[in-house]
Amino acid sequence: MGTAGRVLKQVLEKYDITQYRLAAVLQTERTNVYRWVNEHRDPTAEKVVDIVKALRELNPKAAQEFVQLYLGDVAQGNEDGV
Repeated sequence: MGTAGRVLKQVLEKYDITQYRLAAVLQTERTNVYRWVNEHRDPTAEKVVDIVKALRELNPKAAQEFVQLYLGDVAQGNEDGV
């Protein structure tokens, strides 16, 4: 599992999604997204759900990768990594 901000930054870069674009879909200030991707702040659990929904709207593959990288095996039902 990774930190939400680090994983979000990786996914945004890979799928060429700007912080501005994500912020617009989330209806939040771009500075909030900046703080998350630069690991100055962690998004709340509720905001992580919103991030996944926004990523799904922008690029479903980006959303899927974010969930996989952030939650890892837990997202697949393999809490023990088995």
